[in-house]
Amino acid sequence: MNNLYLAAVINTTFRYTTPVLFAALGSLFCTKAAVFNVALEGQLLAASFVAIVANYYTNNVLISLLAGVAAGAFVAWIVAIFQIKWKVRDMVVGTAMNLLVQSVTAFLMQIIYGSRGTVQGFGMVALTKINLSFLKFSPFLYRMFEDLSTIDYLGYIVAVLIFIYFKKTVSGFHHLSVGISGTAADSLGVKSQRIQIRAVVISGILCGFGGVVHAMGNVTVFAENMTSGRGFIAMGAASMAQSHPLVAIGSSLFFGTMLSLSKTLQGYINSYFTEAIPYLCTVLAITVYGVIVTMQKRKPAMKA
Repeated sequence: MNNLYLAAVINTTFRYTTPVLFAALGSLFCTKAAVFNVALEGQLLAASFVAIVANYYTNNVLISLLAGVAAGAFVAWIVAIFQIKWKVRDMVVGTAMNLLVQSVTAFLMQIIYGSRGTVQGFGMVALTKINLSFLKFSPFLYRMFEDLSTIDYLGYIVAVLIFIYFKKTVSGFHHLSVGISGTAADSLGVKSQRIQIRAVVISGILCGFGGVVHAMGNVTVFAENMTSGRGFIAMGAASMAQSHPLVAIGSSLFFGTMLSLSKTLQGYINSYFTEAIPYLCTVLAITVYGVIVTMQKRKPAMKA
């Protein structure tokens, strides 16, 4: 395989990883507070759509970014109210929200643009790219990191910051205590419900960044249901990482590689099969992970 072609594949992997990584970090942030957030897909999709609408009318990257993040946070806030405050079942809330966002975005596309396919207007701007001209001494490295946006790099920084938050801050310890036992945390004066709502809203903010980079990272475009299950893939990535922020980088890169592979192979293999690769790998990876965890739990029992 040509070295520059390999570098291009790695570059594509980084691009596909970013939305999954942000959503996975949002998922584990909820899990650490004993909240199962199924609405990641809806949060990603809402952010992508609103960012493109803002971009279409303003041609401003910052406004589009803030609008997308706000949309993700708003959807998450609605989920938090139903799921945490009103105690509606998580699967019901998450599934309903995902379907609602998918339907609303399709409806608004028809109303605003007169189209239910793809929105791609002239003059829309993409996210700011990092200039890495100093890497031109190595064509491989330059191609590998070429045209990645600031948010692509931000995802890895956020993962480290979340790790520090849980390990080194009082607020992080309170967050973890709610995940262990909300009742015990309440008895110690920690407001568990407030922390859980905050966790879900923060997951929406993180998904907001993921949705924006998905829509504006390379080609500035929105297509109906364009997130294509990335929220569910992110849940798998967070589960494989056992809700560890740094390990989530590795699991997200794995699924990003599978997404990249599915696109790379489309010219050689039937597209129906290649499109299924990321989702088949998600099921397989979670199955293998579940078997390993089960075996690890059985070992102490067998020794006893």
